[in-house]
Amino acid sequence: MLRRLHPIAGAIGFLTIATFWTSTVLVEIFGDAAAILTVKTAILWGLLVLIPALATTGATGFRLAGPVATGFAAAKRRRMPLIAANGIILLVPSAVCLQQLAAAGDFGATFLVLQAVELLAGAANLALMGLNMRDGLRMTRHRRHPKEA
Repeated sequence: MLRRLHPIAGAIGFLTIATFWTSTVLVEIFGDAAAILTVKTAILWGLLVLIPALATTGATGFRLAGPVATGFAAAKRRRMPLIAANGIILLVPSAVCLQQLAAAGDFGATFLVLQAVELLAGAANLALMGLNMRDGLRMTRHRRHPKEA
């Protein structure tokens, strides 16, 4: 069951962050203040999907890797604290603050700087999660197609 749950939860997390990121860029380019507020509010609600998905991905990943991770599993394990810290320290607080600023109609310098930080941190998490997905696929490819002697 963990072997099925882990990639599903990881994909949900990755796609949720990608949706947040893409929606933010598009609404900043093409949207008005009301559209920005709608996206920022939707992102807050989306955290109810994202946080459990990422927690499930991390927990199942640690269980699947075992007590001593090697190879691709070790690489994935090294990236996870960066992904988690980025989310906890930058992304979640930024999402909350940006929604509050948008609700107040404050799209000034603070909003713009915070938006830039959020987009950079989101892109970094997408890149790190993409590397983890790549390594996970490599791991399952080796398991499904063992090398012949």
